[in-house]
Amino acid sequence: MAGQKVIILTGASRGVGLAVAHFLLRQSHKLVVVARSEQPLRELEKQYDGQVAVLAGDLADLSLGAKAVELAQSCWQKLDGLIINHGVLDPVKRLADCSPEEWRAAYNINLFSAVAVVKAAILPLRETHGRIILTSSGAASNAYPSWGAYGSAKAAMNHLAMTIANEEKDITAIAVRPGTVDTDMQRDIRDKHTSAMDASDTKKFAELKSSGTLLKPEQPGHVMAKLVLNAPKELSGKFLQWNGEELKAFQE
Repeated sequence: MAGQKVIILTGASRGVGLAVAHFLLRQSHKLVVVARSEQPLRELEKQYDGQVAVLAGDLADLSLGAKAVELAQSCWQKLDGLIINHGVLDPVKRLADCSPEEWRAAYNINLFSAVAVVKAAILPLRETHGRIILTSSGAASNAYPSWGAYGSAKAAMNHLAMTIANEEKDITAIAVRPGTVDTDMQRDIRDKHTSAMDASDTKKFAELKSSGTLLKPEQPGHVMAKLVLNAPKELSGKFLQWNGEELKAFQE
């Protein structure tokens, strides 16, 4: 079908990533889906016959990025886009209470793995004038106590988008703040991490759930899916809120 695109999507097994996957697959695009949990990826493969290639593994293994690109090219001979959507919040600890090794492990997943996938994808994305969408966070510019490893890695991811935009004029790269979404990460914030966080932050996240104001994954997810298909070049390098004015044309 004319107009079909080939996209690599990490963190595809749940939450925002799964919402992105369904949106793109319903439009007949092709996906290489990457996550640690294989079974949800196999369900996508079964539901969308011939449109899905599965790569299960931990992206802290920096070789996985190149494998994802190789899989896209072996299955469909091109690559049009990349959505980096995986990440972990841990360690949720104040700086005085955690180790450099814990920060390094967080950066391996939240930043260095993104660099590995982007690096592997640059050559094929140059050929297609492709797009890279990076899932960032409000924590990149708002320093929550005990979220230092996560927030600083997301800030570095925003800089990665700027670096790509400056160095790769044929590729469009955007970091997107998806807002506060009803996901497993939010559940862990409420259930596992309250003792490490400030009481005011604990109360804030609990009230977002109890008041029903958490976003559905489809809300930012559909915006990100549309961006990987059609983001304009003038947005390259920017860090944008999913429902901000600059992305109005991509909102439902």
